[in-house]
Amino acid sequence: MNGGDGEFGMDARLIDKSRLPSRHVTEGPERAPHRSYLYAMGLTKEQIHQPLVAVATCWNEAAPCNISLMRQAQAVKKGVASAGGTPREFCTITVTDGIAMGHAGMRASLPSREVIADSVELTMRGHAYDALVGMAGCDKSLPGMMMAMVRLNVPSVFIYGGSILPGSFKGKPVTVQDLFEAVGKHSVGDMSSEDLDELEQVACPSAGACGAQFTANTMATVSEAIGLALPYSAGAPAPYEIRDRFCATAGEMVVELIRQNIRPRDIVTLKALENAATVVAASGGSTNAALHLPAIAHECGIAFDLFDVAEIFRRTPYIADLKPGGKYVAKDMFEVGGIPLLMKTLLDHGYLDGECMTVTGRTIAENMAKVAWNPDQDVVYPADKPITATGGVVGLRGNLAPEGAIVKVAGMAADKLSFRGPALCFDSEEACFEVVRKKEYQHGCVFVIRYEGPRGGPGMREMLSTTAALYGQGMGDKVALITDGRFSGATRGFCVGHVGPEAAVGGPIGLLRDGDMITLDAVAGTLTVDLTDDELARRRAEWVPRPSGATSGYLWKYAQSVGSALNGAVTHPGGGHELKTYADL
Repeated sequence: MNGGDGEFGMDARLIDKSRLPSRHVTEGPERAPHRSYLYAMGLTKEQIHQPLVAVATCWNEAAPCNISLMRQAQAVKKGVASAGGTPREFCTITVTDGIAMGHAGMRASLPSREVIADSVELTMRGHAYDALVGMAGCDKSLPGMMMAMVRLNVPSVFIYGGSILPGSFKGKPVTVQDLFEAVGKHSVGDMSSEDLDELEQVACPSAGACGAQFTANTMATVSEAIGLALPYSAGAPAPYEIRDRFCATAGEMVVELIRQNIRPRDIVTLKALENAATVVAASGGSTNAALHLPAIAHECGIAFDLFDVAEIFRRTPYIADLKPGGKYVAKDMFEVGGIPLLMKTLLDHGYLDGECMTVTGRTIAENMAKVAWNPDQDVVYPADKPITATGGVVGLRGNLAPEGAIVKVAGMAADKLSFRGPALCFDSEEACFEVVRKKEYQHGCVFVIRYEGPRGGPGMREMLSTTAALYGQGMGDKVALITDGRFSGATRGFCVGHVGPEAAVGGPIGLLRDGDMITLDAVAGTLTVDLTDDELARRRAEWVPRPSGATSGYLWKYAQSVGSALNGAVTHPGGGHELKTYADL
């Protein structure tokens, strides 16, 4: 190879860069100025002419979810270097939901997914990197990083930062979910200030993302099932030293993917997306997956919306007994066999497509071939002997949700899967939370929180502070809640999110009035209001759009471009409108 600045010895590990993006930065005499910058950072001639592999992390000091990512990135870089690549590390943002929850900061959460994907794309494009190892810890950073991978379509491996260890309070394991619900208990005198103070100091004892099957662990499970992460890598808790082995292997593997020219869109197919939706339902995962899977599909140009996700949820058994609806956390599942144990029983009983390619260079079926069932555990049930026959998440539609809605039913009793009650309407989460805090509501009501959708919020906030307070007050099964916003993976009870069309664009949820009778039925899959089409049309004619609170800055830009929850709340035309991917430039 002639790099334009002299010959250097050939090595069996060298990869032809004639078709890789970094040739635009490192090859030929005209790139001498570019190479000078690389020499300034201590790279050798050999390293400059190797593939340049981005190691992108969402490290920050905002929360425990992200705090270990920079350390883990060093192990990835060692793996890249050992396999003949040259690692280049950079960071992007995260907004951590646990910190943003319950105030205006939550408006930044879902938009941060787009900023993460966009910023990774721009960094990759600007510096002509050839491959990507993407590392993420908190909720929106996982789909954001996976969206960037399939958008760019360079060889990529996803690495989850790992879950937090459970805390211990009065001899019982606890998670941050217990703390949010403790706020409700404290508000009605069921928990002392002293106990609340103690609980907040012990609930989160280590680095790592929230430990139950909330959004981070749900999307971590997705990363293995969809084929972008190495088997077992998403289950190991953040403090476990084995994470360094997974990270180093990911670095080695991404260089091998360059050699084999296996790209994310070879992996993320329609069948792989269906596999991902299957593991969400089987694990009782977060309803947020119904936003993120369509968004990932959109980056590939694959049509896969909320209703497609909901159909898979409908036919998938719920088999992993994980919090918030069950007993266990991610650490427990990892220690009895990890996500492959869950995938193995789903594959054996016909719920997964085993022919899908993965970042190992092998198919799902080949990866699962040596996975043995562990009979000495009760975290994951056999798929033919499920906890419940239908998935842990259910899609709804009806005259109140023509574009669909989503509800998490994992852990709910069979006789609690339908609800009927009068609407109690609020135009923001704060207004609803105040009524809940003061207990100024009646048993049997259906809380309606609207103007919290992707455009109306803007930002589609999660309602965990409100739903957890209701649960803490002992009202989790005595009321219901619907919103055009979102719910945390920690939410439990009859709470319906993603109601579309959202209120801000004139959806039926914005036409409701206090006292309208609403019926929710997770068995029939319906969400309806006792209003005729004529009455809804009359109210729509009288409806006046509500002014947005975002009149400048990023949230204003987001509101101008964001689409509906039905298609993943995306902000650009997607892979279907591409002429060429970045990887082929």
